[in-house]
Amino acid sequence: MSKVYFSKNLDKKTLVKLYEVSGVNLPGKIAIKVHSGEAGNQNFLRPEFFQDIIDYVNGTVVECNTAYEGERDTTEKHLNLLKKHGWTNYYKIDLMDAEGPDKVLEISNGKVINKNYVGKNIDNYDSMLVLSHFKGHPMGGYGGALKQLSIGMASSKGKSYIHCIGNENGTFEDMFKVDQNKFLEAMADAAKSVVDYFANKIVYINVMANMSVDCDCCSIAKDPCMKDIGILLSTDPVAIDQACIDLVYNSTDPGKDHLVERIESKNGLHTIEAAENLGIGSRDYELIIVK
Repeated sequence: MSKVYFSKNLDKKTLVKLYEVSGVNLPGKIAIKVHSGEAGNQNFLRPEFFQDIIDYVNGTVVECNTAYEGERDTTEKHLNLLKKHGWTNYYKIDLMDAEGPDKVLEISNGKVINKNYVGKNIDNYDSMLVLSHFKGHPMGGYGGALKQLSIGMASSKGKSYIHCIGNENGTFEDMFKVDQNKFLEAMADAAKSVVDYFANKIVYINVMANMSVDCDCCSIAKDPCMKDIGILLSTDPVAIDQACIDLVYNSTDPGKDHLVERIESKNGLHTIEAAENLGIGSRDYELIIVK
């Protein structure tokens, strides 16, 4: 049974405390995957919130360009936004697909895709800390560790490839015409490729705050619909996302109904199911409370 560490405290020091309590120790050069936040989004987690944990592990903040029009779809615009949002004030930044060619990760036993395109700079790192803002998502139903591993780690081309379920020539419009369950399975496939690449040398932190039904990739996002819950840490991406889902469903906050509706309307749990079937984690977990 996977261990998931949980604290209701939502502060910078708790991120470090959870890491220490878990006993994990990421080796070598560490990539810190974050979501830089789309221009106009009011809910993304600010860079200063992560300062203690990033300084503690001495990692490099990494991001990848998007596949949709906005302020993060080109290297020039994305770097400008990283500066505007303050990330460059605190950390070393590596936009991993800033320059091509992409690195292709093979996916063994993938359900719907057999390769994943990621930024070639992934080769600069030995391990990874995935910092995820848990919230809803207009396509995936929810966003957490598995989304950060898949869509988050994919290059601009890779994001389109996942959304279009392996169609190399897929367009932006094609992203919204695919079979929903197959799209979710493609995300799980892509997540597996990153887990395999780092040989499980990954730690996941999910922050359950500012929980809107929309993602941080939305320039116009709905305000949070329920109260903050806390911070979770695990070495299992399936377990940590399942634990977050369970915390939402078990909440007494009436606002949770909006988030649950978004998750269920997109069959978001299928990503977790598919990832477990691929063997990258377990939905069975032990929740360890850290005060």
